[in-house]
Amino acid sequence: MQYFVVMIDYGRRGREAIVDPEVTRREVISRIASGEYRNISFIHEIADGAVADVTEDILAEAALPEIPPDEIDLQAIRLDHARDLKKHEQT
Repeated sequence: MQYFVVMIDYGRRGREAIVDPEVTRREVISRIASGEYRNISFIHEIADGAVADVTEDILAEAALPEIPPDEIDLQAIRLDHARDLKKHEQT
C-alpha cells in the first residue's frame, strides 16, 4: 500500500495532515499546482512501511513553467480584450 501525507501549516491556527490512501502522486501534484494545497510543511510518501520525504521532488514537479517576457504579446492581449468588450456592448 502506498499513500501520501501532506502537512499544511496554517500558522497560528495550527497544522493539518491530509492523508487519503486513494490520492495518487499525480493528484497531489495537481492539487499543489491548482493552489488547493498551500503552505506545505512537508510531503511524505508511505510505501510498504517505509517513509520517504518527497517534498522537494513533488514541489518541483508542481511548479508552473516560467514564461519568458519576450513571448508575451501585450498588444494582442489588449486587442483581444477590446474585441471581447465590444461583444457585450448594447446596440
